[in-house]
Amino acid sequence: MPLPVGGVAYVKVNGQSIPLRGNLVIHPTKRERTGVAGQDGVHGYTEMPRVPAIEGDVTTEPGFSIEDALNISDATVQAECANGMVYVLRNAWQAGVVDLNMAEGSGKFRWEGHDMDEFVGAVA
Repeated sequence: MPLPVGGVAYVKVNGQSIPLRGNLVIHPTKRERTGVAGQDGVHGYTEMPRVPAIEGDVTTEPGFSIEDALNISDATVQAECANGMVYVLRNAWQAGVVDLNMAEGSGKFRWEGHDMDEFVGAVA
């Protein structure tokens, strides 16, 4: 039987479920490598740390405190994906600017943190 590769997903911040609307994106890369080319060929690459992040569209349902969500810091953010992957972002904070779309009842949130762990096949 084929297994899902995408679909249903859940996000929790410090164990509290967030009303995830869609467009969940995980940025687990811990470093970014950029190729260096010279006139005589490829010389290698440079490497810089990258801030891991979890972002997605959230429904602004009744009882969901926007102010609390904007003040998230030093949190654990967990994303559970339909393909069985679980990502845990540690020492996370709400990053960037949040624009709320009141016509749709949504907002895009991004959490960045110091470290992210990946757990393969963690969801049944």
